[in-house]
Amino acid sequence: MATNSPVPNTRLKQICQDACESALSTVTFYDHSETQRWNDAIINSILKALISETATASPDQQSKYKFAVNSTIIQHLSDPPSTAQSDAGSEATTSKTVGRRGMHSASGAYWNNEKDGMWSFKWAGGEAKGMDIVISVMWIAV
Repeated sequence: MATNSPVPNTRLKQICQDACESALSTVTFYDHSETQRWNDAIINSILKALISETATASPDQQSKYKFAVNSTIIQHLSDPPSTAQSDAGSEATTSKTVGRRGMHSASGAYWNNEKDGMWSFKWAGGEAKGMDIVISVMWIAV
């Protein structure tokens, strides 16, 4: 976890949790055609909250940080239904779960370690919807 975050880590977690829940509250399963809309909603919600919480009391209300937010949605895999012969000779449709798709992601940056940083979060609510949602937040002091 980042120790130099402009927003406390507990608040970062809550911001990301709220953004995912808001964007995916009515979703019941992974739908590839919707992923861009979901990612846009998650990212925009997080950015809006971060900018609001780090805005200064100056007249222009500017944040002292630049932010970059990445949202990745990963579909869980399952075998397509297959038709098998039953003992009675009739066809039966079965489905077998094959687990999750493997994924590894990494980020790196050259910056001031005292003022700049990054933080990541995995939304637990995606499990029941057949997907993983991983968020990365980066900040750079201006």
